[in-house]
Amino acid sequence: MIEQKESYIEAMEKLRKIVADIEGNELDVDVLSDKVKEATRLIKLCKEKLYKADEEVKKILEELDQ
Repeated sequence: MIEQKESYIEAMEKLRKIVADIEGNELDVDVLSDKVKEATRLIKLCKEKLYKADEEVKKILEELDQ
């Protein structure tokens, strides 16, 4: 299975949709587990992207101080 790499914005939009579906009781119990797994994957993706961006900004700021 090929894992799709969404942009941060795309991942956040998908997460918002999943949360809205859960809060609105719009998910069938049979689908809930899959949605939670997808949400977990998206959260990990967002965390990785934020960590990478943070590291890049720190590196740039360090270069400016030299």
